[in-house]
Amino acid sequence: MTVSIKTVREVAGIRAASQMAAETLILVGDMLRPGITTEDINTFVHEDTLKRGGIPAPLNYHGFPKSVCTSVNEVVCHGIPGPRVLQNGDIINVDVTTIFEGFFGDTSATFFVGEVSDEARHVTEVCRKSLDLAIQEVREGAKLGDIGAAIQGYAQGQNCSVVRAFVGHGIGRTFHEAPQVSHVGKRGTGLRLKAGMVFTIEPMINLGGYEVEVLADKWTAVTLDGSLSAQFEHTIVVTKTGCEVLTKRSRPLKNSEEHLAAALIGG
Repeated sequence: MTVSIKTVREVAGIRAASQMAAETLILVGDMLRPGITTEDINTFVHEDTLKRGGIPAPLNYHGFPKSVCTSVNEVVCHGIPGPRVLQNGDIINVDVTTIFEGFFGDTSATFFVGEVSDEARHVTEVCRKSLDLAIQEVREGAKLGDIGAAIQGYAQGQNCSVVRAFVGHGIGRTFHEAPQVSHVGKRGTGLRLKAGMVFTIEPMINLGGYEVEVLADKWTAVTLDGSLSAQFEHTIVVTKTGCEVLTKRSRPLKNSEEHLAAALIGG
């Protein structure tokens, strides 16, 4: 499939949708605490998205029954919100995708619920750093393999593994389009990046092995060995000199990025 080069107007549309998704994700971080359910998160995301004039993209997408994905602990991705009560020590990835005026914006983050273990914090911080390193690789003339190599090299060096079964993806007027963005790879290989390409980078990092299995609901993917998994995601547009993170947040995430907030105020 051909990878489309987005026009300035199309990038502006994706940026608007992406900023809506980013602001909703910020507010999710504000509400997270032990005792709420993943259904509570779904209700909030659904209502907040509509209030902003957007549409929650996951709802009814290929039959997905909810407006957001909530993936707790060993759940790698595509967790379905429901009655599960968040417990002190859990980690949870919340994946928000908003449609606004025909364009999609997609972002996610992993949050801490109360006080988490050193292991939970480790896999989360390795994933966060992996995404940051991958974004630094994005510029016109780079190769897709450079992105995967950056993530794989760092994560494996930190005694974590990188999920192979799920990838980032092109995005624009459709939720998923070319190219597929693998989070493992070899430098200098793969598609050459061009200014105007828009795609997500969304590494899923496991504390144990990289193998996953999909449960009977045909959506929820979990680590095969039951180990913890974390994920962060941004929507990116390639530029001549680097890239722009279209889902860049206006402030650090509560219950995920307190250390970043402290750094901003000199703490």
